[in-house]
Amino acid sequence: MSIITQSIANADREARYLSRGELNTLHRYFERGAQRLRIAAIVTANIDTIVEKGSEKFWQRCQITPSNSGNLTFRSSCMRDQGWYLRLITYAVVVGDIDPLQASGIKGAKAMYTSLEIPLRNLVVCMDCLKEVTLDLLNPEDQEEVSPYFDYLIQGLTP
Repeated sequence: MSIITQSIANADREARYLSRGELNTLHRYFERGAQRLRIAAIVTANIDTIVEKGSEKFWQRCQITPSNSGNLTFRSSCMRDQGWYLRLITYAVVVGDIDPLQASGIKGAKAMYTSLEIPLRNLVVCMDCLKEVTLDLLNPEDQEEVSPYFDYLIQGLTP
């Protein structure tokens, strides 16, 4: 739920107007909107590069993993999933909230990877590699904005 929806839902549930604090929070949210959209555009425009470089880093760090076993299906699935996680990161950045990561990226995915016998610690390393490659594309202010979303995802996937 976006900060906008959450603020309005809270106020409506209590049958009141938005508080001064909620309005200030929304004001900050809108002030940073252009930055969040710029970050999402940069990541989206560089998805293939981020996934490719992130995969290379990942396979250097985790040489024994299903996606690096020579099985092309596992390899392409790994790269597809990296793109999916980057998409979730852009959603979270745009709405300024962790909900897209929590709802889709952590809860169900953790169980799915476990059932497929994909080591979660390898997935965490992979997400860390994606973070590094993504941050290399951004200026320090944008890095500061997007980094917590990667950290949240990495922490949530950590076994």
